[in-house]
Amino acid sequence: MTTLTRILPGDRIIRLQLLIIVAVAVLFSFTLGGSFYSVGNFQSISSQLPILGMLALGMGITMLTGGINLSVIAGANACSLAMAAILVAHPDQPGYFALAMLAGLAVAVVIGVLNGALIAYVGVSPILATLGTMTLIAGLNILLTNGAVISGFPAAIQYLSNGSLLGIPVALLLFLLVALLLWVLLEHTTLGRSLYLMGSNEQATRFSGVNTHKVTIAVYVLSALLGWGAALLMMSKFNSAKAGYGDSYLLVTILASVLGGINPDGGFGRVIGLVLALIVLQMLESGLNLMGVSSYLTMALWGGVLILFIALQNRKS
Repeated sequence: MTTLTRILPGDRIIRLQLLIIVAVAVLFSFTLGGSFYSVGNFQSISSQLPILGMLALGMGITMLTGGINLSVIAGANACSLAMAAILVAHPDQPGYFALAMLAGLAVAVVIGVLNGALIAYVGVSPILATLGTMTLIAGLNILLTNGAVISGFPAAIQYLSNGSLLGIPVALLLFLLVALLLWVLLEHTTLGRSLYLMGSNEQATRFSGVNTHKVTIAVYVLSALLGWGAALLMMSKFNSAKAGYGDSYLLVTILASVLGGINPDGGFGRVIGLVLALIVLQMLESGLNLMGVSSYLTMALWGGVLILFIALQNRKS
């Protein structure tokens, strides 16, 4: 796969996404008037997009290799519960705050290594490996907490969702920074090139001298670390941690990745496409919510869009 073939289709997708954003904005301006462009609506969008964005980036980076990470949300909840338990037990103590962050990072690394090892060394398919770890982690989350909510975090955590810089929410700035760093990694590092090559042809990549086992583990660790970032934002937004937070986000993360131009079979996709897809989905969800459309109907719509998009993509190929 050459750089040219990877970039040109992506540019077409980006142009299409920009047209969709404009079309959605015009449509809701006629149907909803000023309510869609209200400060409250934009605050709602900006508060949800960073969490979904972190999770979608964690999902998308595994799909670039032809894999998937169904455990990204369960892993994020595990990270948040580990951090929350320490923060609540030792409030307002900087040393324990740092320990809580490290505990969350350690949980993420363990989950990532487990997923990567199952796929790379044991040979389990990504969908089955991460389905298994998702079930395992979700069960442990509930078992260790009895399904209880852990709440009451220090101001530093709450600042992530409540603070702003130059009028822009801190959470949104953090997401954009992470997206930029991930773009640099994918486009300008050896690991990023290896990722794309693996997604195109893993066997050929292995024969070319790339240690695909290490790359696979690195990808799933990175995916879990992005889940850790989402965990921090969820803790900040809800001022609590719980085993079941974000369960409904799983479909949206897959949908955003696919609509963002990431090939489910791997080898193609760009961060900017995923970010634009998230904006489209958040605009649509917000507009439908203002119109009084049921959230269950919206979720059914997302599922239908995902099926349609994959069917059209497979037909083209």
